[in-house]
Amino acid sequence: MSVLLKDKVEIRENRLHTILTFNGDAKSLDEASRDNKLKIGRFKFSQCGNCQEGCAFMQVYSIHDAAVVSHSPIGCYANVSERWNGMANVAKIRGKDSFSHHAICTNIQESDTIYGGAKKLRHAIEEAYKRYSPKVIYVTTSCASGIVGDDVHSVAKEMSAELGIPVFAVECEGFKSRIWSTGFDAAFNGILNTALKAPEKKQEDLVNVFNFSGVDTFTPLLKTINLRPNYLVETRSFEEISTMSEAACTSTICETLGTFVADRLEKIYGVPQVRAPAPYGIQWTDRWLREVAKLTGRESIVEEAIKKEHERIAPELNELREFFKGKKVYIFSGASYAHNMASVCYDLGLEVIGITTYHHDQQYDTKEINTVKYLVETMGNVPNYTICNKQPYQVIKFLSKLSPDFLIVRHQALTVLGYKLGIPSIMEGDSNKCVGYDGTIDLGRRIQKILKTRKLYENIARNVEFPYTEWWLKKDTDPFAFVGGL
Repeated sequence: MSVLLKDKVEIRENRLHTILTFNGDAKSLDEASRDNKLKIGRFKFSQCGNCQEGCAFMQVYSIHDAAVVSHSPIGCYANVSERWNGMANVAKIRGKDSFSHHAICTNIQESDTIYGGAKKLRHAIEEAYKRYSPKVIYVTTSCASGIVGDDVHSVAKEMSAELGIPVFAVECEGFKSRIWSTGFDAAFNGILNTALKAPEKKQEDLVNVFNFSGVDTFTPLLKTINLRPNYLVETRSFEEISTMSEAACTSTICETLGTFVADRLEKIYGVPQVRAPAPYGIQWTDRWLREVAKLTGRESIVEEAIKKEHERIAPELNELREFFKGKKVYIFSGASYAHNMASVCYDLGLEVIGITTYHHDQQYDTKEINTVKYLVETMGNVPNYTICNKQPYQVIKFLSKLSPDFLIVRHQALTVLGYKLGIPSIMEGDSNKCVGYDGTIDLGRRIQKILKTRKLYENIARNVEFPYTEWWLKKDTDPFAFVGGL
């Protein structure tokens, strides 16, 4: 176990050769990635971005009986702690106990950057233990604590021995990785180090599903072959998370989120990963169910279950496909989730004319899992495939050039770009609503509704002025003019 579990995890730039910029098509991206030929690129300026600290904090903070100490200035903490209301809603949706706020910030000040913040960190850990009586305490780091050089791991180990509960330092300083999804790996490394234990028994009908928030869509899907999901990790208790080693297999809603932890879980306790694309769209759901059935000994019933599901949704699916003939969609999201959305749209009969993702992992923790490859195999080449780290000045160029009928995004603020260009937009977020067969139909219904509001978006677009020069807004101006180092 010591070979696989360490105090910190290698950043994605080094481990997965992750890149932040690309302009081409899906097939060439997949082919170039096989030998790690692509370079990360350098933006000469950045309008916005995310920090890996936020991703790390979000995961450990969502554990029901954990406490988190953010070793950071108050501004960093304010940015990530706002998810409390969201967690309370998720708990309610999933029938869990009320979710309470279990987090403290050390509030690093100027004097702490000179004299060090280790003493303040110890006090904050003690205070978190006193206030919340947690089963585990996670300490998330920040740019400030990293620059000062506080030995957070040593403090955590000392406090763990003193308090008698796991205290673990989740190393997630924003400046150490330009890929904010590295924060997921850092958080799951902390969870594995504290919650993972040998299985007391094997639960042959239990499937780990590494997930964000949202409605419970995996229960009805897995029920078709007599299985049940073990949602991880949001709103789960420390004890519930420790059962992940007892599951029959492991899947995820998004390979960007969960393949690091799934890979370690397989190598340490032999819990196999589902080596198939996540269940989005008809074809990928079929493929996913067959792989799950293979891993859980349910191959004798899976084909009949798939047949019944196809027959059940066929009438409405055919109507949607007829409605969507000639309609074009553009997708803007995190890497694997964008591919998932493309799969759903393709099976609805929509033309996916372009995809923009925030980053791209040229390698995967599990070699057989490659969502760009799945995408090309399923729907052929996507001719307009770009990567940019949420830069609005680039995105309006992509959208203006292709003029899609509607836009699907993952994060809410990005829908505004669609509104301003007169493009009806859907914010899919973490809802899980488009998972499985029912999810495909549900997304189709929502797209139908939003297309009826085109007049509203056109009115908005007529009254919007972008803060860019005429030169930049010309269609022939290169969207990557301010990106170098390729």
